[in-house]
Amino acid sequence: MPEYRLEKVFPVYAVGVSEPDPNLIVSVANTASTLGDPIWDAVKLEAKLEAEKEPILSSFLYASILTHDCLERALSFVLSNRLQNPTLLATQLMDIFSDVIMHNRCIQCSIRLDLQACKDRDPSCLSYCSALLYLKGYHALQTHRVAHTLWNQGRKVLALALQSRVSEVFGVDIHPAAQIGEGILLDHATGVVIGETAVIGNRVSLMQGVTLGGTGKEIGDRHPKIGQGALIGASATILGNIKIGEGAMVGAGSLVMKDVPPHSMVTGIPAKVIGYVDDQDPSLTMKHDASKAFFKQVAISCKEARSNAAVSSKDDGST
Repeated sequence: MPEYRLEKVFPVYAVGVSEPDPNLIVSVANTASTLGDPIWDAVKLEAKLEAEKEPILSSFLYASILTHDCLERALSFVLSNRLQNPTLLATQLMDIFSDVIMHNRCIQCSIRLDLQACKDRDPSCLSYCSALLYLKGYHALQTHRVAHTLWNQGRKVLALALQSRVSEVFGVDIHPAAQIGEGILLDHATGVVIGETAVIGNRVSLMQGVTLGGTGKEIGDRHPKIGQGALIGASATILGNIKIGEGAMVGAGSLVMKDVPPHSMVTGIPAKVIGYVDDQDPSLTMKHDASKAFFKQVAISCKEARSNAAVSSKDDGST
């Protein structure tokens, strides 16, 4: 394979050639380091194969993945190069991301579970490697995890700066204070808005255009709480300090302003319960069939309403 000089493609400061810290042990979910890191191994193998198939991408793949010693550093490199601008340099962002991720065991676990969620639930996701490099929902989510840590450390201005850059670059707006679990999929992600006091449980899937917002200018705890395993359809709007139960499904385009029972299907404006979900976690199956039953129900109701109106009109005319 031909050799490529990385500095011809990426600035030297952004390549990420810092020496690994021997005091930091990177593994999955606190497992022994001897067990290895299967997701990182898969990412590296996929990157090598892609570099062989597409030589024009070799420099990019080497700089983004193959020059790094762990998933944490590769992710830090990818995020810093996606979010950099003339006044917020990639080298500065690389230091920020690396410092937070390499010292936070929860984030180390979450970045792997989120990557697995992309691979398992998004049929268009070709590989772990492609999710790491190209899926902006994954990028926005991992940047939020870093921003959330900074927010909790009192570094709120920096956290808000990262939120702003994510909004500008990816079209995703997640407040740094929002609490988000692990194994999360932001599918497509464009237009997703998650408010300051929102809480999202583990294994949740959110489609594009989802809003978890407040209902006005109230302060305090004012945003939705999403139970684990829930599936939130495209452009669904969920407002106020309400609860979406575990394993619930919210249909695309719905407006939800009341609590949703666990394992129920709701859809419409305003959203109504139209049934219950057989799957324990609909977020994992990614089935979006709830709206079919709803629209059938709406069509029948409208037909009956028109028939009743016609009968009433006839009766009024005859009296």
